[in-house]
Amino acid sequence: MKIKEIEMGRLVVVSNRTGDLGKKTQTGGLAVGIGDALKSSGGMWMGWNGDVVDSPDSSNTQLETYENVTSLTISLSVEEHENYYLGFANKVLWPSFHYRLDLMDYRTKFAKCYAAVNRKFANTLHPHLRDSDLIWVHDYHLIPLASELRRKGSAHRIGFFLHVPFPSVDVFSAVPRHGWLRECLLQYDLIGFQTKNDVQNFCSYLKEHSEVKFLAPNLIKWRGRTISIGDFPIGIDVGQFSAMSHVSDKGIELERVRRSLLKRFQIISADRLDYSKGLPERMKAFRKFLDSYPEYLGRAEYLQIASPSREDVSAYADIRSELEQMTGAVNGKYADFNWAPIQYINQSIPREKLALLFRCSLIGLITPLRDGMNLVAKEYIAAQDPEDPGILILSKFAGAAEELGDALIVNPYDTNEVAQAIRKAATMPMEERKARHRTLLSQISDQDAQQWQNEYLAALRSVQATVPRSAPPSLPNWNEGQGGVAMPGSRH
Repeated sequence: MKIKEIEMGRLVVVSNRTGDLGKKTQTGGLAVGIGDALKSSGGMWMGWNGDVVDSPDSSNTQLETYENVTSLTISLSVEEHENYYLGFANKVLWPSFHYRLDLMDYRTKFAKCYAAVNRKFANTLHPHLRDSDLIWVHDYHLIPLASELRRKGSAHRIGFFLHVPFPSVDVFSAVPRHGWLRECLLQYDLIGFQTKNDVQNFCSYLKEHSEVKFLAPNLIKWRGRTISIGDFPIGIDVGQFSAMSHVSDKGIELERVRRSLLKRFQIISADRLDYSKGLPERMKAFRKFLDSYPEYLGRAEYLQIASPSREDVSAYADIRSELEQMTGAVNGKYADFNWAPIQYINQSIPREKLALLFRCSLIGLITPLRDGMNLVAKEYIAAQDPEDPGILILSKFAGAAEELGDALIVNPYDTNEVAQAIRKAATMPMEERKARHRTLLSQISDQDAQQWQNEYLAALRSVQATVPRSAPPSLPNWNEGQGGVAMPGSRH
């Protein structure tokens, strides 16, 4: 063990999926942030390996070492994948946390399996823990994990970080079993969110739906323990992504030269194919831009990259079909023999190529309907040429908007406002573009992935290991109504 690990405690990260530690770079906000944290400090990363098998048993647990990081993974059964992952995580928590209660599909078997898989994670992890370990649990898939570890006698400092938004009081209280989820969250020592707004929503929910005592705005007392709450906006490795944008690619360079000669410019968006990203609304706004400013016909080219996501969930198949139809309709109306307004790509693009595409795009159009942070916005900024920077148009409902005020902040539901922002970006003077970019680059450099990691882990290490620890919530009676189980101190 390294001296650093002895002094500070080994870092143990748990997330639904682990990244490929054999790769130099990770993809996805969570994997990028965690991968950087572990490689710099050493430790263990535990999660699902992505395999879905007929009947998983102990033989499906895999333990591998990559330099200073140990990877502990498990597989899921077909039933677990269906009910825990596609079910409760992605048909209940994901839509409700993104304010889409209309898309929530709750079934008791989903909740039961969600609890059981978290128990399976805890049973797998617990034998590998050391007394001095610091445990960092990530995202909505694993809300009950601390509770299951406490049930096994764990007295570790355990932190939780939510990568997605935490919704308003009314929305979260509409989630079936919200009372049980609350009690599970209160088994953590530090509960971290992306933004101040998320913290405010969670604290408001606690004030209305629990008997916790607030010792300070972000410090609560519950059953003899103190629990810290804080905002820790996740960042990127700015230098690494900027370096990627300088690598030569003949195909992309030829396209850049072609657009320059033809006096054209590129608008780019890169998202997972997800209803929370506002892709149809974005296409409508681009169509409105062409309708309102016909002088840009033949000049503006919109590249939408939408990587496949959760294709087993019907809502995602629906949005893919809608985007394909909209692309065809816009191109059918406006395209010329040597120009098409929209290029739609429904496949994953390597980050190295994305960096190059961002650098040669005048406008980054990042307009989710709701997003925890949105690291694509920060990557777009990092990729720009400081002497000829592009302009970021950013949704006010992305967590990143709380930091990146020098972007053009828009309401993604207002197609006129987004269309006008595209026009403003297309005509913005160079000096204003440079000034905005300098400020934005400074902000993402100050709050980068390393800073996010340092701030969160410092807060977790500073938490007092108060005794006695509160007893884990009893398992719910799954046949009861939506509020979950009536816990001591709960008004439900």
